[in-house]
Amino acid sequence: MNELQKNTESNNDIADKKEKTQRPRRPRVPRGTNPRGAKEQKGPSEQPIQKKEGATRQPWRGQQRKRQPQRKKQPTVPVHVYPLGGLGEVGKNFTVYECNGEMLIVDCGLVFPDSDMFGIDLVIPDFTFVVQNKEKIQGLIITHGHEDHIGSIPYLLKQIKVPIYATRLTLGLLGNKLDEHGLKGSTTMKEVQPGQKFSLGGFTIEPIHVNHSIPDAVAYAIQTAGGTILHTGDFKIDFTPISGGTTDLATIAEYGKQGVLALLSDSTNSERPGFTMTEQKVGESFGSLFNRASGKRIIIATFASNVYRIQQIIDMAVEHGRKVAVSGRSMVNNTAMALELGYLKAPEGVLIDLEQINKYPPENIVLITTGSQGEPLSALSRMSSASHRNVRVGDGDFIIISANPIPGNEKMVTKVINGLLKLGAEVIYESMYDVHVSGHACQEEQKLMLRLANPKFFLPVHGEYKQLKKHAATAAMMGIPKENIYIAELGDCITLTQDGIQLGEPVVAGSVMVDGLGVGDVGNVVLRDRRHLSQDGLVIIVATVDSRTGEILAGPDIVSRGFVYVREAEKLIDDAKEQVQQVLNKCHAEKVRDWNSVKTRIRETVSAFMYRRTKRSPMILPILMEV
Repeated sequence: MNELQKNTESNNDIADKKEKTQRPRRPRVPRGTNPRGAKEQKGPSEQPIQKKEGATRQPWRGQQRKRQPQRKKQPTVPVHVYPLGGLGEVGKNFTVYECNGEMLIVDCGLVFPDSDMFGIDLVIPDFTFVVQNKEKIQGLIITHGHEDHIGSIPYLLKQIKVPIYATRLTLGLLGNKLDEHGLKGSTTMKEVQPGQKFSLGGFTIEPIHVNHSIPDAVAYAIQTAGGTILHTGDFKIDFTPISGGTTDLATIAEYGKQGVLALLSDSTNSERPGFTMTEQKVGESFGSLFNRASGKRIIIATFASNVYRIQQIIDMAVEHGRKVAVSGRSMVNNTAMALELGYLKAPEGVLIDLEQINKYPPENIVLITTGSQGEPLSALSRMSSASHRNVRVGDGDFIIISANPIPGNEKMVTKVINGLLKLGAEVIYESMYDVHVSGHACQEEQKLMLRLANPKFFLPVHGEYKQLKKHAATAAMMGIPKENIYIAELGDCITLTQDGIQLGEPVVAGSVMVDGLGVGDVGNVVLRDRRHLSQDGLVIIVATVDSRTGEILAGPDIVSRGFVYVREAEKLIDDAKEQVQQVLNKCHAEKVRDWNSVKTRIRETVSAFMYRRTKRSPMILPILMEV
C-alpha cells in the first residue's frame, strides 16, 4: 500500500468520526414556512411565531422571575422628649420621655433663687404637664444625688405617686430629704446597679457608671420601640478617680455601635477646653495646705453631698493627727448616712461632735461645714457674721472654701469671705490653690462622649443658653449634621424618628417659687411688688370719710416705710397731705361715691407728686375707711 492510499484512508476515518459527532445541517428554509415532506415534530424553538392580529412583537428577555409584591415601608415609632427644666439655667433638671403612650421621668431637681427673688427659698419646676399625664408615667429614674437633680422630688410626690429608681447612695440622700417632708414611708424606692437592665412599661433601661463629684452617678441608656436614647446626666471622665472606677466608656461605645437615636449630654463645662482635672489633684493641694496651717484650726466649706471631698478631708486629718467635726444640718445628715452605707470610712475616735470641739486645742481640729455658696442661713455664713452658736472665728483659723461659686452666687460668696477676713481668719478661696475641681466634662471629654455614642440626633442639656450653644458647635465639629442638632427650650415637644426631628405643640413648663410652706403662691405679681418695695419703699395714705356724703371726717394721714425718714421730710409729707386733701375735696364736690375710683385718683396724684419732688416712685397704698 503506497503512501497515497494510507493518507486517503486516514482522511476517510476522520470524516466518518465527524459525521457521527456532528449534527447534520438543515437546509435554509424561508421564515414562517415548513419544507414539504417534513414529518418530524418540531421543538418549541422551531415552531413558527403565530402573530396575532394587531399585536406587536416583544423583545426576548430571557427567563423572567415573577415580580414580588412591593412591601409597604413600616412607619417608624416616634419618641417624644419634653425638657421641663435644666435648659437656659444651671439646675432644676427635669426631663420627660414618651413612647407608645407611656412616659418616663429623668431627674427632678431644683435651683436656688436669684438675688432679685426676694424672700424666695427655692425654685422648682412646674409639674402641670406631669400631673395631667400621671396615668402614663411608669417611673422616675435619677442620675445622682445632687440637689439640682433630686431637690424637687418631695414637691412632686405631694402631687402624684410615682416609683423612684436610683443607685444606693442616691437613695440614701433622697431618703433624708423625704424624711424631712414625711414622705419616706409612702414612697416606693428601688435600688439599681450599673450594668443591670430593668424595665418600666415599654422602656428598657440600663444604668451606666460615670464619674462625677459624687459617688454612684450614672448615665442611662433608655431603649424604646423608636430607638435608644442616651441620657448622660452630669459626668466627667476621670482616669484616676478616688473610688468607683472610671466612666464605663466600653458600654457607651457598644450602644454607639448598635445605634443611638439621640444623645442628651451635660453642657455645664462646654466653654472650657481640654479635660477636667482629676479629683486626686484636690488631695495633693489639701496636703500642702494642711502643712501650711500648722498650729491653726482648719475649717473647710464644701458641698454636703460631695462625699469624695469629705473622705479626702478625713484622710488628711488622720494623717496630721487631727479630729474631725461637721457643721450644718445637711452636712451632718449626709455624713451619717454615708458612714452607715460604707461610702465614708473613718477610724474610731476621729469624728467628734461639734459640741466637743472646744475640748481640744485648735490645732488638733478640722471642721467640715456647709456654706460654700454663701447661703445666708448656712453654717459658714453665720460664722462670718459671728452668730454661730458653737464656732467663733478669729485669727487662729485657717479657712478653705473648697467649691467654685455657682453662677449668680458670686456676691454672696464674696460677702462671706469679706466677713471672715474681717474677723482675722486666713481664707483660701482662689482657684490657684486647686482646692476644687469640677465634676463636669470639658470639651475633650464631651468630644469623646459624642464619638463613642455616635448619635443620630444631639440635644445639649444642663446649662445656660451660651453653654448649650457651645456644646452644639462641638457636636457639629464632630460631624453630626446641623439639622440633627437641636437646642431646645423649656416646654418644647420634640418628636424624634429615624426620619428626622419635628416640633410639636409646646407643653406647660416654667418655674414655681417656694416661700416657706407656700408652694406657688408667690408669683410674678408678688415678686414685682417685693422688688418695687425693695427699690422705692412704701407710702400709706389713710383717711376716714362719711359713707353717705363723702365728707372727710379724719385725716388724711401718711405713713412711710422704706421711702423717706418722716422726721427729716416733714415738708414733703405735709405737701403730700395737701395733694390728697385736694383730691378728696374734688371728689366730694363731684359727688363721686365709687371709692375704688377715689383711691385710683389719690394714687395717681400722689405718685406724680412724689416723683416730681424726689425722682422716686414708691408704692402708694390708699386706705379709705367709711363711717
